[in-house]
Amino acid sequence: MKNFINKNIALGGIALSLAVSSCIKDLDRQPFNEVTSATVYNDPAAYKQVGAKLYAGLMLTGQQGPAGDDRTKDIKGQDEGFSSYLRNYWYLQVLTTDEAVIAWNDAGLPELHQMKWSSNNAFVRGFYNRVFYQIASCNEFIRETSDAKLSERGVTGAVLADAKALRAEARFLRVLSYWHALDLFGGNVPFVTESDLVGSAPPKQTNAKDLFAYIESELKAIDGELVDARKNEYARADKAAAWMLLAKLYLNAEAQGQGNRYADAATYAKKVIDAGYNLQAKYEDLFKADNHNSPEVIWALAADGNRSQTWGGMTFLCHAPVGGSMPASSYGLDGGWGGVRVTPSFVKLFADPTGKTDKRAMFYTDGQKLEINEIPTFTDGYAMPKYKNITSTGAVGSNLTHPDTDFPMFRLADAYLMYAEAAARGAGDKALAVEYVNKLRVRAYGNATGNITSSELTPDFVLAERARELSWEGSRRTDLIRFAKYTGSSYLWSWKGGVKDGASVQDYLKIFPLPSTDLTANPNLIQNTGY
Repeated sequence: MKNFINKNIALGGIALSLAVSSCIKDLDRQPFNEVTSATVYNDPAAYKQVGAKLYAGLMLTGQQGPAGDDRTKDIKGQDEGFSSYLRNYWYLQVLTTDEAVIAWNDAGLPELHQMKWSSNNAFVRGFYNRVFYQIASCNEFIRETSDAKLSERGVTGAVLADAKALRAEARFLRVLSYWHALDLFGGNVPFVTESDLVGSAPPKQTNAKDLFAYIESELKAIDGELVDARKNEYARADKAAAWMLLAKLYLNAEAQGQGNRYADAATYAKKVIDAGYNLQAKYEDLFKADNHNSPEVIWALAADGNRSQTWGGMTFLCHAPVGGSMPASSYGLDGGWGGVRVTPSFVKLFADPTGKTDKRAMFYTDGQKLEINEIPTFTDGYAMPKYKNITSTGAVGSNLTHPDTDFPMFRLADAYLMYAEAAARGAGDKALAVEYVNKLRVRAYGNATGNITSSELTPDFVLAERARELSWEGSRRTDLIRFAKYTGSSYLWSWKGGVKDGASVQDYLKIFPLPSTDLTANPNLIQNTGY
């Protein structure tokens, strides 16, 4: 059930109405609100409501939605439709790779696929602001649920137990955003926790080594406090979600200058695999309006067409790839936005783009050209309507504009592939890894014709398999960096570097710049190299 998020965010918005400007210059800021935290948290229902707001912050953009005025926005000064955490994360992780181009010419958007962004890019700034809005929100909740404060308020029984569980989840959500800051901004970001005094001097800048260590230690510290795997309410984090994040941290450690940790990645991926999840029978059903029932999803961002509306999140991911001759009604939508397509390089990762061989090839080709001669022309490039507002039984979602489809942030297939990559790099059981990969291949092919042998399990095979299995799920940029194929000339794709056939770009683009607005606001910050 999605009720946790959808029924509990109302009061949460009052408690976490942080007046975060585009500069984010004091990340530990308390809510500017006539209703004080002390008043809010005296209500026993508040803990769950504010906790729900923390989760909602990864998908939604304010209290009114889908586009309220400045009084109801989470972050002032930004278009609410463009300010979604998930939407901006997807932009930075997907549009900057071979996975997608977008037809629109909004200021700053073409620069993402061309890999020509600067510290003034609106979408880089938008995601950065979202990351630190989330961190500030989590810090506030963690402060207000300390053992001392819970005791002062006389919180006992089931409310106390749930408040403590939610505190551990808030620590998980905070560390998730810090992981995104490490991955996308190189870890050279402001750092503040609940222990820092509210209203103190602008936060100091941390670095990749220290932030990596903090993320690792926090995830291990909350392991005993999170609910056991598969025992929490839907869309709430549990131990398995923390294990997945640790596996991702370790898998990317070497690429981020923190040493070879592939054995640790294998260990934590295996913990997830052994936790009792099962693959969804049909791949396409993972991305439909009833995917909250999937046995494969470890943790998802919940969406509800009527009760949690946003122009970002899943509304974007369902509408943006639909255009040209595509009948929007076939995808449970009231219309398409004619924006997103895939590059020829991505299509060529599949032996058969029709989907008759590998069902993960979910391309729409009628009236679409393979080659992208003009990025603003929607029919240049194959469309890929992966996310649909219809259920596995063919029923249409509850709202034709805003989908019911959830975003699967972590799922079992990713754990299989993380283990397989670690094994291919010399850590883990290679025979077992082949077994995991072949489970995905059997689902994709419908039989064993696509199965691989141990000799075929190479790092490069895993990279391609991750692209096929996890397309548009927000991992491609990180994967290409880990395999040294993101910058330079070792792998080119259409319009990389602003050139139709692709061109080499400089290594400093592996991480994004700190927004110029935050550099101006915080004298403690030094810009990332190259910007």
